Amino acid sequence: MALSRARSSDDYSILEVNAEEFEHLTRMISDMLLLAKADNGLVLPHRETVHLANEVRALFDYYDAVADEKGLQLVLEGEADISADRLMLRRALGNLLSNAVRHAAPRSTVQVRITGAPDSVEIEVENAGEAIAAEHLERIFDRFFRVDPSRQRSSEGTGLGLAITKSIVLAHGGAISTSSKDGLTTFHISLTRAR
Repeated sequence: MALSRARSSDDYSILEVNAEEFEHLTRMISDMLLLAKADNGLVLPHRETVHLANEVRALFDYYDAVADEKGLQLVLEGEADISADRLMLRRALGNLLSNAVRHAAPRSTVQVRITGAPDSVEIEVENAGEAIAAEHLERIFDRFFRVDPSRQRSSEGTGLGLAITKSIVLAHGGAISTSSKDGLTTFHISLTRAR
């Protein structure tokens, strides 16, 4: 309704800021709804065979422009198939890659490693950059938690990405953990292999 009639350029600037804020709130509400469903066992993956290397390559294409801006190299090692919900898994991996690219040191490498065992697949997303303190690692998957409190109202996201990633992994019967030392931060996912 606000856009249904001609307005001054100042009014349009205000409306544009409002639209961005509404989009941010919509995304946050959607994310919180997903987490509430996950808490109550209502996130049920639609399983199909997912070719992990193909999903990672598609995500690399998506993050390529941002990586180029920072001089980052995106590297994939390995491949495997798993039984998973492709869209949910892509969202989880996308959240991890987004964080890795955002927090990677300029001109460094963001690496995704996929290794398969007879019954499981391991996925690691690693970036070089400032280490996360041990006391923060315990809370890294908490909702709205940010290592740097000054980013609480930044436009970088809602603070729910890692919580959503964990919920997706758990909904698939998997496990997720993280480590950060010597300038490397690594997220590790373990999932059941497709049969």
